[in-house]
Amino acid sequence: MKNMGIPIEIPGFGDREIHTVVSDYTGTLSCAGKLVPGVREKLTKIMELVDIRIISSDSFGTAERELAGIVKPEILKTDKHDVEKQKYVEKFDLKHIAAFGNGNNDRLLLKTVKESGGLAVAVDNGEGCAIDALLNANLFIVGAVNGLNLLLEPRSCKATLRF
Repeated sequence: MKNMGIPIEIPGFGDREIHTVVSDYTGTLSCAGKLVPGVREKLTKIMELVDIRIISSDSFGTAERELAGIVKPEILKTDKHDVEKQKYVEKFDLKHIAAFGNGNNDRLLLKTVKESGGLAVAVDNGEGCAIDALLNANLFIVGAVNGLNLLLEPRSCKATLRF
């Protein structure tokens, strides 16, 4: 059965219909390599609505263990992580993507999704958020749980992004 998606109505900004979430792991869903408390539960709820993909440099080498039972992360193989993330997301219907990231290596992922009409969210989980990630996102939010809540309660996006 195909997931139903998440409709987000944003006056003046444009409506979105999210079918896939593509997220970085390190610094976006985790802090110091550990999944942030509450993220597991939020991801489990979101998985009932959309497809979830995690793509990461996995700086701490913990993504597979921390995400076990939720989703198997795609660990990047090259030293061009920004380009690799961009190419990864381009295989999806970009206007139906919600992308989450925090690092310089997420900037092209966020930019590609934003420019294609998807929803690009820069997140700070305590390890910071690169300025280039911020500049290429539709919005910035503190905390992965808060970021995932934007999808579980889409009126929050409306309140932030409306014109």
